[in-house]
Amino acid sequence: MKEKIGITTTVPVEAIIAAGFAPVDLNNIFVTSNDCQGYIDVAERDGFPKSMCAWIKGLYGACMINGIRKIVGVVQGDCSNTASLTEVLRLRGIDVIPFSYPHARSVENIKAEIESFMKLLGVDAADTEKVRERLQGLRNKAARLDELTWKTSKASGFENHLYQVGMSDFNSDLEGFEAELDSKLCEIEAREIDEPRLRLGYIGVPPMMADLYEFTEQQGARIVYNEVQREFAFPRSGAARSIYEQYADYTYPYDIDFRLQEIKKQIEERRLDGLIHYTQAFCHRALDDIIIKSRIDIPIINIEGDKSDRLDARTRLRLEAFLDMLCDRKEAL
Repeated sequence: MKEKIGITTTVPVEAIIAAGFAPVDLNNIFVTSNDCQGYIDVAERDGFPKSMCAWIKGLYGACMINGIRKIVGVVQGDCSNTASLTEVLRLRGIDVIPFSYPHARSVENIKAEIESFMKLLGVDAADTEKVRERLQGLRNKAARLDELTWKTSKASGFENHLYQVGMSDFNSDLEGFEAELDSKLCEIEAREIDEPRLRLGYIGVPPMMADLYEFTEQQGARIVYNEVQREFAFPRSGAARSIYEQYADYTYPYDIDFRLQEIKKQIEERRLDGLIHYTQAFCHRALDDIIIKSRIDIPIINIEGDKSDRLDARTRLRLEAFLDMLCDRKEAL
């Protein structure tokens, strides 16, 4: 069995696989657990403050409970608390491999970071590129599932979310994940077209509350664009000439203007009626909402998650009102 390496967010997984390790996205372990609160409790018992983001505590709990002894910690370009998390994990005896997305986005800058990362893993660019070529077929299948969501309305918003999020680590089983995705694509292709009353976009980090997708569909709406999840699947990787270009084109770690270019493109292409912007309590990215609302010209609702993995009554009420408003607006156009 391959040794597992935990990852705190999407990283150049091609290098990890080339080095003979199995990547494990700690976020996915945490959020799909039957006891998310248990992961958070482990962190709080070990001294993490109540006022810290639940995701960071969940990542710590995922390491402790699942016996992960080696991780890649993204110390720049993701959560501002990850650098401190890696120091605590080192204290607990976990081997930490650092990785950074450069502040100034360029192929040259990301090349320097990835080359340093490959050196730490003991692999070279040629081996990593071979894995990237192997993964391209799988990335094409994820792009097909995305098309089945927004072009033909056959795939649900949750299916779109689930399989694109899974592309961060391929569920630690590349062949098994691909077989599951192949089966799901066959199932979805056989469905009838089911055009929703409202077409929504979801932007921001993947949600703690997965029932968001079911709830919106019960109201006659469908999330046909998952921003960050789609970026995890690298939808434009086929046009990249190298792994360096691929990760320089990954929007999430870089400035908000670069993210907004792609979001605006998808709003138009997917004919979105409105956006749900998800932010996590105590996260610095909540401030992005101010900028996003000033740059986007369709209605946006901001919902905030904390520790719960289910929508609370207040958020449900706000979403219902938002969707009613979108329906009224659409009928008036």
